[in-house]
Amino acid sequence: MHPLLVRPVRIGGQVVANQIVFAVLAFVCCTSERWSPLTFALLASGLDFVSSFSAVIACINNTGPGLGVVGPASNYQGLTDFQTWVCSFAMLLGRLEIFSVLVLLTPSYWRK
Repeated sequence: MHPLLVRPVRIGGQVVANQIVFAVLAFVCCTSERWSPLTFALLASGLDFVSSFSAVIACINNTGPGLGVVGPASNYQGLTDFQTWVCSFAMLLGRLEIFSVLVLLTPSYWRK
C-alpha cells in the first residue's frame, strides 16, 4: 500500500541501530567473499555444484559432512589432491576471525 515506506529494523520491539545492521551486513559480505572463490575453485576442478558448495561451507564452519560426493553416506576420500587442499584452506579460513584480521590491516587502528 505504501511502496516508499521505510521501516526501521526491530528485534523484540526495539529498534536496532544502523551501525549494528551495517556490521551484520559487512560480516555477511566478508563471509561470502570467503566461500565464493573456494566454491568456484572446486567447480573448476570438476566437482559438481552441490558438492562444491556444501564441502566449502562444511569446511569453513567445521560442521562435518556436506552434500553430494562429500555427503553423510560418503566422505572426503573421493576428492583429488587439489580439492583436498582447497578444503584444507577453507578450514584454515574458517578458524581465522575475519574481522580481527581486517582490523589489524586498517591504518586507523595503528594511528590510535
